[in-house]
Amino acid sequence: MLPAILGLAGLTLTDDERVLFRAAQPAGFILFGRNVADPEQLRALTDSLRDSVGREDVLIMVDQEGGPVARLRPPHWPDFPAAARFGALYETAPISGMEAVRVNGLAMALVLREAGINVATLPLLDLVHEGADPVIGERAFAADPLAVASLGRAVLDGLTEGGVAGMIKHLPGHGRADADSHVALPVVTASDDELAADLLPFQRLAARARVGMVAHVLYTAWDAGRAASVSPTVIEDVIRGRIGFDGLLVSDDIAMQALTGSAEERARAVLAAGCDLALCCSGDFAESARLAETLPPLADQSRERLARALPPPAAGDPALAELIAKRDALLANSAAAY
Repeated sequence: MLPAILGLAGLTLTDDERVLFRAAQPAGFILFGRNVADPEQLRALTDSLRDSVGREDVLIMVDQEGGPVARLRPPHWPDFPAAARFGALYETAPISGMEAVRVNGLAMALVLREAGINVATLPLLDLVHEGADPVIGERAFAADPLAVASLGRAVLDGLTEGGVAGMIKHLPGHGRADADSHVALPVVTASDDELAADLLPFQRLAARARVGMVAHVLYTAWDAGRAASVSPTVIEDVIRGRIGFDGLLVSDDIAMQALTGSAEERARAVLAAGCDLALCCSGDFAESARLAETLPPLADQSRERLARALPPPAAGDPALAELIAKRDALLANSAAAY
């Protein structure tokens, strides 16, 4: 099995993609707006992805955080609020905030599962930090690590209840970043003591989360020369050690300009550092083919983590409209404060 999550080019699989995916057996796929048109098309696409590899347990994921980051949007799918909305409610009514975000996660899981998607790339456990680059912004719940941990746990509970795996990110914390890792390498100069707050939400949810994403961020307190995603020190000592995360660890997209080198060099670097899977979002066929030719097979320990990554079947099928109505009623209580 190929230790990679691959993108694809369009709304349907090409013949070349079918052949490549069958031979390479990637661990999973990630979908973007270029792959999404309407519910019928999307379900046909995810069915064809499973058929292409001949596995029902293949990971099929999508960035569906809500707010500014969502690939499934109205009019075909419901609108999901940004994380900051739930954080604002939590400030005045913690129990209501946790229930609202749990219900939101369950509603999202119903939508994704109907589309044949089994992994949602949330919750973000990054803290809000004044003066940081706005790339995280309203995607984060709050500045208080305990609030973030509580809301993140509720998200995971809702997604799991709906039969979809969540993904905690961006390990070990992207909130202090001084740049957008899509375009440059962020450097965080906070001390080890200061970074303890950023680790706390991840530590609280390390045993609960099945999948995590590691950031392309350099932390001078831990490794002054390498981003976390390509640092064996950060992955082994901080993420696996201090945080205690033993789930499936996926890199952030290797195409981000925080990293350097060819796609193959970047993918090999994140795997060598200790990531289980390299996330390769471009959907470029030639690039995917080169990765299939050059990457090592999935390691045994990574295969075990992959087997644990997907949640049990959904607990039931509540009415989507009722879940959204309940969420919106709870959020209405925070509208004045937001």
